[in-house]
Amino acid sequence: MPPPNEERRAALADAAIALLVESGVHGVTHRAVDRRAGLPAGTASNYFRSREALLVATAHRIVALHQADMAAAVRGGGSAVDLIAESLLLAAGPQRARYLAVFELRLEGLRRPALAAALDELMAAMAGFTGEHHAGLGLQIPQAAVLTMLVMYGGALFALVTGPPEAVVPEVARPLAVAIVAGGLAAADSPGRG
Repeated sequence: MPPPNEERRAALADAAIALLVESGVHGVTHRAVDRRAGLPAGTASNYFRSREALLVATAHRIVALHQADMAAAVRGGGSAVDLIAESLLLAAGPQRARYLAVFELRLEGLRRPALAAALDELMAAMAGFTGEHHAGLGLQIPQAAVLTMLVMYGGALFALVTGPPEAVVPEVARPLAVAIVAGGLAAADSPGRG
């Protein structure tokens, strides 16, 4: 059997992301993904045997895209506040659909333990990825602060992505980024942590 076509796998996941935003999780079926991707019927089910496998692959695709965006942002340098503010602007602006899809998947994970487990694994991977990026930039963010910062980032991102698009501006993102960094550092320094 030939190896799977990674471009096609990505196209299927991208189609699922679009469907999550347009129709919610119930609109993501193998047949709908095939149509949205412009591929022959049965393609999605050949790559992802179950609907749950399709949703998990979609979550993995979103994380890979997010990590690529983060790597590009890191090349620009700057402080942790700068990095987080730019990430919020990108995620809630041009990449808004991607993160609406994340929230749809997270809610569906409440009903699908395998999807929840996959999303939890991805969150742990993101914590490691974020910590490595901060360390690589020489930012003084202790590892103990990273998880708190990710949770706070997720809350800020939810508010921005589900709010009016015109609210996604630097004047809103920067104070949120300042609060995220300050909160993460405070949590890392608190005596009762762990």
